[in-house]
Amino acid sequence: MLAAAVLPVEAAQTIKVAAADFPPYVLKPESGEVGGILPQLLTALNEVQQDYRFVIRPTAIPRRFRDFQDGRFDLAIFENPDWGWQGVPGARIDLGLEDVEIFVARAEPGRGQEYFKALGGKRLALYNGYHYGFAGFNPDPDYLQRAFNARLTYSHDSNLRMVLRGRADIALVTRSYFNRYLEQNPDQAGSFLASDRVDQHYHHYALLRPDAPISAERFRTLLESLRGDGRLERIFSRYGVVVRPTGRGSSAATGAQD
Repeated sequence: MLAAAVLPVEAAQTIKVAAADFPPYVLKPESGEVGGILPQLLTALNEVQQDYRFVIRPTAIPRRFRDFQDGRFDLAIFENPDWGWQGVPGARIDLGLEDVEIFVARAEPGRGQEYFKALGGKRLALYNGYHYGFAGFNPDPDYLQRAFNARLTYSHDSNLRMVLRGRADIALVTRSYFNRYLEQNPDQAGSFLASDRVDQHYHHYALLRPDAPISAERFRTLLESLRGDGRLERIFSRYGVVVRPTGRGSSAATGAQD
C-alpha cells in the first residue's frame, strides 16, 4: 500500500504593521509590550484567516513616513492621508472608524463652553509631532510654540496633568483617549471640562505599501469580515470610537495595488 503523499503547508506571509505612539490606539510601542487597540485588532485579523500573520513593528511619529517608504513596515493603521502622507505612494483604505479631537480644560466655577471659543492667550499642551486642525495641520514645534504658546510633550497623561496643576490651560486629546483616561482615573472625572468644540474629525484609514504581501482588496475583505461578525464593534465601542459601514469605492490608491 502506498503511503499518502504529504503536501507541504504554505507558511503564512508576514504583514508588518507600524506601531507609533497614539493613545489609546497604540501605547508605548518602544517598550516591547505594545498596548492599546492595535494589538487587539491584529489578534482579530490573525484569528479570522491563516494566509497572513500580522505583526507589530515599532516606529516613531516623525520617522514613520521614511520607514514606510523604506519597507520597514507594510501597513500603517489609524492614519489620515492629510497627516504628512501626501505624495507617499500606497493604497488608502477606509477603515470605517471615526473619532474626534477635543479640547480639555480644568473645571472651574463659572467656566463653560465659551472658554474654548478663542485660543489666543491660552497655554496649550500638545503632543510633539501631531497634526492639529486649529494649526492648519502644521506640526512644526517652533511654529506651534510661537503661534499658540504651546507646551510640547510626548505624553497625553502629562498634558492632562499640566492642565490640572495649572501649568497649561488647555490640552488636546482624542475623545477615545479621554474616555480611557477617565475610566482609569474615575476620581478625576469632575476635575475636567471637555469641549463640545471639535478640533478635527478622525476618519481613520490604513495605508498599504505598494509592494506589500497583501493587496488592498484582500485587507479590505478581512476588515469587512470583522465588521460583519461584530468584532470591530466589540474592540472599539468601549473607547467611544464609531464603527460604521464602508462602501466598496471608499478607498483611494496612489501607485499601489488595489
